Amino acid sequence: SQRELSTCFSSFSDSYVRKLFEIIFLILFFRPTLLREQHYQYLKKGLRHLSDAYECLDASRPWLCFWILHSLELLEEPIPSAIASDVCQFLARCQSPTGGFAGGPGQHAHLAPTYAAVNALCIIGTEEAYNVIDREKLLDFLWSVKQPDGSFVMHIGGEVDVRSAYCAASVASLTNILTPKLFEDTINWIVRCQNWEGGLSGVPGLEAHGGYTFCGTAALVILGKEHMLDLKALMRWVVSRQMRFEGGFQGRCNKLVDGCYSFWQAGLLPLLHRALSREGETELSQQRWMFEQQALQEYILLFCQNPAGGLVDKLGKSRDFYHTCYCLSGLSIAQHFGNTDLHQELILGKEENKLAPTHPVYNICPEKVAQALEYFYRLPVPEDHRQPGAAAEDRPSDSAAASGSADCHT
Repeated sequence: SQRELSTCFSSFSDSYVRKLFEIIFLILFFRPTLLREQHYQYLKKGLRHLSDAYECLDASRPWLCFWILHSLELLEEPIPSAIASDVCQFLARCQSPTGGFAGGPGQHAHLAPTYAAVNALCIIGTEEAYNVIDREKLLDFLWSVKQPDGSFVMHIGGEVDVRSAYCAASVASLTNILTPKLFEDTINWIVRCQNWEGGLSGVPGLEAHGGYTFCGTAALVILGKEHMLDLKALMRWVVSRQMRFEGGFQGRCNKLVDGCYSFWQAGLLPLLHRALSREGETELSQQRWMFEQQALQEYILLFCQNPAGGLVDKLGKSRDFYHTCYCLSGLSIAQHFGNTDLHQELILGKEENKLAPTHPVYNICPEKVAQALEYFYRLPVPEDHRQPGAAAEDRPSDSAAASGSADCHT
């Protein structure tokens, strides 16, 4: 009845207003605090010991290295040299004899853990770390997963989606094995992934998704072709994914907020800012990104921190290294505007909440990107006479388990 509907709506409104005042009280009287020490202890323990709950990520072990190491660099916590060397040795065991990295020793090479391993080694940034990467065989692996239409499969015999194009472009550019021939037709394939919503889907014709949108856009930035997207439609789509009440981001239209999209969605805004600026857009701010940076910081600091350390998807969820990495990455994006020439900070709460900046394309700290590029660009680009696809004898059997991590949530 009308009366029941009115009562129900009134009850909902009262609850909504009460929760709103609770949040305002928290912000005004308890300045949001980043639990640095708790997060550090959680991450440090994870480098040496994982609980049984992580058994399901046996094929994602380079990801665990990356998530933890990147979180530590954002917190500006040094990585002991002994641990760094152990990580290098472990990732060397994950490297496939035919090129690329697998999700664990003895598994098949896969683009996702290849991306994670290369990023982790660049974070360590020592000569030992760089020398782990067999660039010649890495290029062989990238060619083995390249498809005639320009797309990439995640592993030999595996699925195609836009994550693979980003992972391939990222590792190729960081290690100086990127050639125009390797990414021939890839740009057009990625552009076809942009749909009527404005965002990008995993493959052409599907629903726009935050993780895929970041991967496709970042890949085009690496390849210097982001202007081929409808940038304003993309901007409208991504800013509409920030939730009006929570302050965090959703991954798709009509989905719930999720802490990991603090990076996958907010990380798009620096890329779009740069692209639109290059196109002569005059309405862009010179002090802020085109989203509510303070609201995102409030969501992460008030609702995504586990009191014992680690960060979460949302209230009531368990902590994990994936959400710890991407919540902190998003917090960093929300705190820092600009580049080395023009830099503004917006730090919610105490100054101790400030994280190190992260590179919006590679999601490792900018100085580690510069250091890796300086090292690898002194080396020659391997000769490239390869063709897309792998030889039949290189293909795993149908029953072979592929390694990797789907680093984009639903």
